[in-house]
Amino acid sequence: MSSNQELDQKGALLEQFRETRSRTLELVKTLEKDDFVVQTAFFMSPPKWHIGHVSWIYEAIMSKLDKNYEFYSKEFSEYLNSYYQQFGVPHDKGLRGVISRPTVDQIFQYFNTINQRVERFIESQTLDEHAIKVITMGFHHECQHQELLVYDLQHLLAEQYRPIRKNKVAKPNETDKKSACIKGGLYEMGYNGKNFCYDIELPEHKVYLKDYKIDIFPVTNQQYLKFMEDGGYETYKYWLSDGWEKVKANKWNSPMYWEKINDEWNVRDFLGIRKINPDEPVCHVSYYEADAYCKWAGKRLSTEAEWEKAACWNEEKQEKTIYPWGNDEPTNDKCNLLELYYWKCSEIGAFPNGVSPSGCQQMIGDVWEWTSSEFTGYPGFKSGFDEYNDKWFTNQKVLRGGSFATPKMSIRGSYRNFFRLDERWLFSGFRCAENI
Repeated sequence: MSSNQELDQKGALLEQFRETRSRTLELVKTLEKDDFVVQTAFFMSPPKWHIGHVSWIYEAIMSKLDKNYEFYSKEFSEYLNSYYQQFGVPHDKGLRGVISRPTVDQIFQYFNTINQRVERFIESQTLDEHAIKVITMGFHHECQHQELLVYDLQHLLAEQYRPIRKNKVAKPNETDKKSACIKGGLYEMGYNGKNFCYDIELPEHKVYLKDYKIDIFPVTNQQYLKFMEDGGYETYKYWLSDGWEKVKANKWNSPMYWEKINDEWNVRDFLGIRKINPDEPVCHVSYYEADAYCKWAGKRLSTEAEWEKAACWNEEKQEKTIYPWGNDEPTNDKCNLLELYYWKCSEIGAFPNGVSPSGCQQMIGDVWEWTSSEFTGYPGFKSGFDEYNDKWFTNQKVLRGGSFATPKMSIRGSYRNFFRLDERWLFSGFRCAENI
């Protein structure tokens, strides 16, 4: 690599780093100091912790690349480590909100100090391909926490959160088509591009699929309400046994954040308490709820291979693309991601420019879509970073497609998200599939 190429590469890394860090700060810019320390549930984290953790991970990365690197503070590392045992015993996740020190001011000072350290590291080190990939992974890890932070801000503040930017929602186009027929056969699944991807998106490998149908759109609130009105939450036969136990133990009778006011269902989210919009994708449902709905409807969830083929495979051209619309990066006319700043799901039909070759819409953005696939490594999987993804290869289901809180650089058709089957504080929905 020539010196000019190295300078260009380092310049691109620094630009991406600064852009990512700026977006993190923008998300918390309007918070009151008291907001930063509150943990409203065991599954969420205080904003203070997110700000610190996305800085600490760069320390972990620099220590991997430079054996002489010294961490900023043992106290900070113990608090900000999420689950990496190689860096010491992590603090209990459910107790992140009971820690007053380091203070909010100290965390922001730490954030700025790590900014300077990372920039100096990039500028001064000779970076090989591995180093560039691991540093870039740090940017993508921060994007993941930006999305988690949005989940947590909704749980913490809902309509009391004041975003810096907020845009009007696109108006939907009408469509009569309900489902797409997808031809089976051998399909090569996984990431096929040349830019960054996670180790769990590799290697590309062949899977055999039978012919199937998949819905053009995610299941809407209106459709899900019919399931509820038909006794969906009271009828055992639709539910997996574990799911039924969760329904009873947690008294579930609707998606998370829904509440009944004067016999009418409402949702409380970033827009406040509002009537359920029948044309928005249903959001905040667990895998168990998605699976139960599908059984009630006489359908099923797709596998992640079926989802990916419907999203990214062009049968006519016999080629696979990175996104449903092709290989160009996401733009605001194609999907509802974080940088669109809607702060909610858009109605179905709002992004016809993002349609896949199979005719499916809104496969990127709006809601993560549950699949029936277990989260595990692909055949031939090789870990790209110790204790990152492969620690979770059990008791998790794969979700695809991103949500309205997913940063643009963080999503592609092959991206595999994963959560436990009962989790629903994330922006999660689903679409149905059927055998032919």
